[in-house]
Amino acid sequence: MDVSIIIINYRTPELILNCLDSIYRFTSGVTFEVIVVDNDPENGNGAMIRKAHPDIHWIDMEYNAGFGRANNRGMSEAKGKYFLLLNADTLVTDNVIGRCFVRMNERHDIIACGALQYYADGTPMPFYKSFNEFRKTFFILPPSALFTKILNKIYPEPQYADPEQHDWLVGAFIFLRKEGFEKTGGFSSHFFMYGEDVEWSARLGKWGKLCYFKDCTFIHLENKNPFRRTNISWINRFSTQMQVSNFLWVRKQYGIFQYLLLIANYILMIPVIYIWKMVMNFRQSRNPFSELRTQHIYVRKIRVLLKYFVKTVRLKNELFKISPNENIDLLTSAK
Repeated sequence: MDVSIIIINYRTPELILNCLDSIYRFTSGVTFEVIVVDNDPENGNGAMIRKAHPDIHWIDMEYNAGFGRANNRGMSEAKGKYFLLLNADTLVTDNVIGRCFVRMNERHDIIACGALQYYADGTPMPFYKSFNEFRKTFFILPPSALFTKILNKIYPEPQYADPEQHDWLVGAFIFLRKEGFEKTGGFSSHFFMYGEDVEWSARLGKWGKLCYFKDCTFIHLENKNPFRRTNISWINRFSTQMQVSNFLWVRKQYGIFQYLLLIANYILMIPVIYIWKMVMNFRQSRNPFSELRTQHIYVRKIRVLLKYFVKTVRLKNELFKISPNENIDLLTSAK
């Protein structure tokens, strides 16, 4: 078996069927198996997929294990020389799987590669190319050239001799050698969703290069926002689950000090964002205490972060999954 393609199902049977149709239509020159891991067997409508593709290797999880744990389960049962972790909401438009297979056979210095994401309309989807580029977006600081210069100084961009090499690969499409999973143990079991691909990439990168190839592309359908942010405001850039996962990643990869630095930044900015908004209201002849919704959301998100503070510091061995009543994004959008 050349390639084991692993897809996670969570109530997305139609998306998976479309994804599989594109795989079978365009993939050639490789032998492959498809493994679907269902995170919600009772409601995932997996029978629809199994009926259309009875040759699929199907795995039912006992609970909603999230992205990382479910992929680990799939990889543990995979038979291929290479693994392809592929999102359900993706489409391939040419023989990108065969091309990655050939490229990896030619480049033994690479442990894993990725493909560039495109929107359905054919425009490229931006992505973070380095750990430091991603980390700099976590800080809540007044927009100014001075703060940008300071962050760039503290967190410089890496320089690689290989122009195709990057710090990390987007989890929607990761093509890796089987030994990459065997040597690292796969995704960290701490992460429910988001951040797991970043953290795993750091460990994978110790065993070889992580590369993107410009001639390897795919379509990512549902992710219309370039960075999966809530777009509530510049101080609420990430969803609540992503925020918890991001801070967990910083703690695991960079240690307690960097994690505490972020927590301190968020807490110290509370009075700043309130005072700034009140001053703006006053200048515009409005009630100083009006239109503070985004500031209130910010504080509520910090409360969730602080709830996970001790667990994150201690790296408690559990799944960092927020509960429905902690999901500030859903609660605020429902109002």
